[in-house]
Amino acid sequence: MRFVDETTINVIAGDGGTGVVSFRREKYIPYGGPDGGDGGDGGSVFLIGDENINTLADFRHIRTYTAAAGKRGHGKQMTGKKGDDLFIPVPVGTLIYVDDIDELIGDITRHGQAIKVAQGGFHGLGNTRYKSSVNQTPRKCTPGSPGERRSLRLELKVLADVGLLGLPNAGKSTFIRAVSAARPKVANYPFTTLYPNLGVVRVDMNQSFVVADIPGIIEGASAGAGLGIQFLKHLSRTQLLLHIIDIAPFDGSDPVAQAKIILQELKQYGHHLYTKPRWLILNKTDLLDATELEEKKQAIITGLDWQGPVYTMSALSKTGTRAICYAMMQQLENNKADAEDVNTGQTEATDDNNAKTL
Repeated sequence: MRFVDETTINVIAGDGGTGVVSFRREKYIPYGGPDGGDGGDGGSVFLIGDENINTLADFRHIRTYTAAAGKRGHGKQMTGKKGDDLFIPVPVGTLIYVDDIDELIGDITRHGQAIKVAQGGFHGLGNTRYKSSVNQTPRKCTPGSPGERRSLRLELKVLADVGLLGLPNAGKSTFIRAVSAARPKVANYPFTTLYPNLGVVRVDMNQSFVVADIPGIIEGASAGAGLGIQFLKHLSRTQLLLHIIDIAPFDGSDPVAQAKIILQELKQYGHHLYTKPRWLILNKTDLLDATELEEKKQAIITGLDWQGPVYTMSALSKTGTRAICYAMMQQLENNKADAEDVNTGQTEATDDNNAKTL
């Protein structure tokens, strides 16, 4: 299935049902009076997260979604049936924008989360509502209000713990194949990855995390060159970035210069990607002997003035990949523990403030 990460749809909530004018007419009851019922409310439109969907491709074929309208009222003060709400399944990780004003109105982050995107119309009133001491035979009713209509832009950001960065052919797809069950295309030419791939990495029975591989980034990607700009946004939700560098490019290019291209694109793209925790991963070490490897490793660290963690591996032979996975798992667990400590501290501070107030 082709990966689709952005689409536009139209949602139309149901109109409210019309109230009716009706009078009670029964034998031996000469003054029955008004008994017109209200209409039913129109159905609303919701987007609901579904973890079994990982693409917006289905929305290429159906672009308009309409909820059911409310039914008109009836005599004997019978209210019309409410229109059924419409629930549209979307992938977890979907951002919802009002298209014409580019306003973010929702973010689907978990399975089963539902967000109302169009409000159903309010029911019309029957003539019973207008009965009074001075108007005992009202002949007035109101139509239901129209349902809300919206043009929405859906934008999918894959939910992954770790994101892979690198130029085309740096070895990102080979790495994700080596550490997970994902099977992205691998070949000896640029841009074999045309859409994001997600892989679940299991380091233990109850320990796992998700890695996202995006198309390779080239110079000018932040301005629209190549394929990477379409998918850089997917990295914004990751906790950790792995910057994979081909330590021995077949064309003899400088790995430091290549790495600086990626760093420059991250800076220009913004969205806090440049400041996100990032590890340096030197790939294809099987092409060098131990002395050459150490020399090139030090040259890259010096050339980039790198201060963060550095790992070496051969994704093709899986040398070093296991150690990297264990290190990533430990980092993610540390992040989780730190977040829990922060939440606990905030809760305690709130409790103290409440106690002082009391």
